[in-house]
This record gives sequence, structure tokens and C-alpha cells, in this order.
Amino acid sequence: MNCFSLGTMKTVTRSYIKKRCNPLIKYIVEGGRPLFGEIHISGAKNAAVAIIPAALMVTGPCRIENVPQISDVTILLGVLQDLGASVRYLNPHTVEVDCTKLRNGRVPYESARQCRASYYMLGALLGRFGAADVALPGGCNFGGTRPIDQHLKGFKALGAQVDTQGGFVMAEAAGGRVKGTSIFLDKVSVGATINIMMAAALAEGMTVIENAAKEPHVVDLANFLNSMGANIMGAGTDVIKVRGVDSLRGGTYSIIPDQIEAGTYMAAVAACGGSVKLCNIIPKHMDCITAKLTEMGVEVQEVDDSLLVSRIGPLVRTNIKTMPYPGFPTDMQPQVAAALCLARGTSVITDNVWNSRFRYIDEFKRMGAQIQVDGNLAIIEGVERLTGAQLEACDLRAGAAMLIAALAAHGISEITNVQYIERGYEDVIGKLRSIGGSIRAVEVPEEEPLAVSSAG
Repeated sequence: MNCFSLGTMKTVTRSYIKKRCNPLIKYIVEGGRPLFGEIHISGAKNAAVAIIPAALMVTGPCRIENVPQISDVTILLGVLQDLGASVRYLNPHTVEVDCTKLRNGRVPYESARQCRASYYMLGALLGRFGAADVALPGGCNFGGTRPIDQHLKGFKALGAQVDTQGGFVMAEAAGGRVKGTSIFLDKVSVGATINIMMAAALAEGMTVIENAAKEPHVVDLANFLNSMGANIMGAGTDVIKVRGVDSLRGGTYSIIPDQIEAGTYMAAVAACGGSVKLCNIIPKHMDCITAKLTEMGVEVQEVDDSLLVSRIGPLVRTNIKTMPYPGFPTDMQPQVAAALCLARGTSVITDNVWNSRFRYIDEFKRMGAQIQVDGNLAIIEGVERLTGAQLEACDLRAGAAMLIAALAAHGISEITNVQYIERGYEDVIGKLRSIGGSIRAVEVPEEEPLAVSSAG
């Protein structure tokens, strides 16, 4: 199910943003079928939700290509419109944004709570205007905190006075422009690296970010900003140097393919069996995922910008430790956990990034999975089969993992709270159907309650 379908030159309207994907929808999945076929991977969600806020820093039309059709993107584009930007789609995956005439520098709570990436507006607005006023964000709820202390540390080091009150973060630089400096992050943080890099791109002087995140979408944002006239060096390493420039100009940029979307479909093949070709990927970005799936008995063949993923024999147990890139990504551990529920032997998953990201485990247990959680460890004893059940998505990647488990299970599963899934996966139903998955979206009757969610 697409979150939206946009015609040529269609402007994104605020009324549409409020509508977004209908939360009163559930997925019905009939499992037990192997997957065969071909899937085209969309633009990277994690890159898009950083690049769109970064467009706030650009004077003149900015054309962004390979934009995924997901609700997080729709929300952020709506926020840009609220701030006075001109936003229009040239085709379903290309959007033109012109932020030359912004009229409002305050990002309200209603908008920020629907998408965690709204906090990137802080770095973008602070860089361009020397001031930012953004509501604290929402997003996925992992059952714990996702602090932004390293973001605020970076803004303060750049010379901004930062205050948090009433659910808002307010940052203002003396003299209206942040100043270059050296910043050492206490822990590797993708969000802080991105926010500081954006603010520093229009700072006065040189900024050095040490212990920086190396993820592909960090590099993609740096490449986007450089294509618009920024001077950023070292993205993809743990030391990023940003020489501030006076302004950024308009241009055209294409977002990288989505590493996590590709990994999710790889995990689906691992769980269900079959053979699926994944097109439009960067194979190097997939190495950390491919290595683990290969250990599990999945065959992965690289063909130019595609991967052929096959699984015929039984799955084999493995151990996984999530780490910052180039380690195994935390955003993939729930999906691979779904496959490991069916692997022979005992597997151990250690999440070193988010130690409260195992809320989905109880849903797997409804399906007959044998899993024990101890802090940041999940111990999975493989079973012969899973059975269909009623499931409730609790965050984006957990929702994707439940889809995988449902596709592999015997019988019918129902998944609610699917608005989480549609935050990050374009046309997930259409893509799964194209490779043989039996899945459909149905409206939930008004009298059938859904869990209340504080995030989009």
C-alpha cells in the first residue's frame, strides 16, 4: 500500500500531511510460502530524512531525486511548507524544494512529534539563520530514551546558547552565526554528527567533528551539502572537517539506495526461503548484513548494482552484535531475529546501540518463538515453525520484523499499528506481493481498538 500517489508537479499540502497513512489499517498476512522474483530498492529513508531538512539551508531551487514514498518524507516536506518553502513533486520520486523565502523559524510540536528526524531542523536552521526553535521530536518508541545531549553539546561548542523548555529546544548564536570549533562526541551518534555537520556547513571558520558516525547516510548528506556548495571533508571516517561557507546554492542530487530496506527483504528470503533479486543497491553498503546472512546459510551473489539472495537449505544459528557502521546495524537486528527464530540451534543477539529494542520479542512469542531477554541480550532457541497470530507493531523495524515472521509462519497473521511500518518502507505490500507474499491491507472496524501510539 502506498502512503500516497503524487502526479506530476503536485504540491504537498498541509491537509494531506495531517491525513498521511490511515492508522486504522491492519495487514493480513498468510504465511508459509517461499519468495521468488525481483524487487527495486527505494531511496534511503535515513538519508532522505536528513537531506530534506538540509534543503532549508539552500538558497534557490533544490531538486532531490530518488526520494522514497514514505510517510516520514511526507511529514518533513509538510514542515518545510509550513516554514514557507515551496515544495512540488516533478515525478513520484523527484521533489523540488525552494527555501529561499522562509517566513517562519519555529517547528511546532504537532509536526515534530510525528517524525523523529524533525530534530535535524535544529542544525539546518541554526546554520542558516543563527537561531532555531524546534519542538522535541517523536518517532519510534523503543521503550527507553533516545537522548539528544550530544546534539546540544555540539551546538553549544559552536557558540550557540541552548535552552530547553516547554517541550522545545531553542538555540541562538551570538551575532547571528555559529563559529567553527573542535568537537569530540562522547559516543558515536549518527543524529549528532548530522546535526552538527549541517550547522557547521554555514559556520564562520573550520569545524572538526571527532568520533563521528560513518554510516552511509552521513556520507550521503555530506555529498548533498557539498553538491550545493559546502566544503565537508572526511565523511565516512571518524573525523569530519567542515570549512564553513557563506551560503549554499541550488542544485540537483540523487539519494542513495536504502541499505536497511534491502536488508529487510534479504532477511525475508532467509526466513521464508526462495530466491529474490534486489536491484538498485550499493553492494558495499550491504557487506555487514550479507556476512551474517551467509553465516546463516543464505547464498548472496553480487551482480553489478544488484544482489541475488537465495535460501534453499535449513537456516543455521549465529550470534550478532550491533555496532555503529561498518558493524551490523541496530536497524536490522529485529528483522534478522525473525529469521533466527527458525534457525537450528541457539542464537544470541547483543544490541550495543539501543539496549531497550527488544519490545517486539513478546509478539514473536505469540507465534511460538522461544526467546529470552536479559538486558541487551536476546537468546533465541530456533523452532521448527512459527504459527500465525495477532501482532502489534511497536516501532518501524519491529513492524518489518513482524511482517517477516508472518510471511514465514504457518497460518494467518494480523498486524496492527502499521503506520510505523509505512514510516520507512515504500509500497511494502506491492513489493512483497511481487515476490509471492500473500499480504493485504484492510480497514479496521471503528469498534476494533488499536493501541494508542505517540509516534508516526
